[in-house]
Amino acid sequence: MSETTAAEVLAELATLEDPKMREANEKRGDDHGVNLSKLRAVAKRLKTQQDLARDLWATNDTAARLLALLICRPKAFERGELDAMLREARAPKVHDWLVNYVVKKSPHAEELRVAWSADADPVVASAGWALTTERVAKKPEGLDLDGLLDTIEAEMKDAPDRLQWAMNHTLAQIGIEHPGHRARALEIGERLGVLKDYPTPPNCTSPYAPAWINEMVSRRGA
Repeated sequence: MSETTAAEVLAELATLEDPKMREANEKRGDDHGVNLSKLRAVAKRLKTQQDLARDLWATNDTAARLLALLICRPKAFERGELDAMLREARAPKVHDWLVNYVVKKSPHAEELRVAWSADADPVVASAGWALTTERVAKKPEGLDLDGLLDTIEAEMKDAPDRLQWAMNHTLAQIGIEHPGHRARALEIGERLGVLKDYPTPPNCTSPYAPAWINEMVSRRGA
């Protein structure tokens, strides 16, 4: 049985393209029209194929890149390779999947977290903050939570949207997970008012940090 090529996969993805879905996705900055459930079904069939994943990434096609992130071997990427991929990943969904499905599982995650958080590019910096949020929740040992709150307090209000969203998530996570820092996290969130008026559907948690923190703490009974 011959190996599947990137060209064959691109041809298959083209048959799954839905113009209405593309139109909806493009409003969010994602230039593809493939239903993600169908994309995941293709990934399930292909299984893990690192070489094919690299070939698909190289096509610069958003749907192909999403598929690449589902069939790749996260620990097989070098640090420099992941850094280059993130800087190329301008579609929000590709950026999110790269960080969540690949970088978080990489042995280079902590080095990249530190480097990206301080990057001048706000989209790159947002990835660093996403990795910081993960550490705040799962492995806070060694993190300077007061220092993080200082940075959020000074920079979040005027940060570009994507970076602001990521910093706000870190703020909320500190308040949720660390009772000793909760009062300060709530105070910063209330004073800055970031995402306070964000439209939130019924039965969903607001991304406004004070509301988010109080909701999650209440659920846990903490």
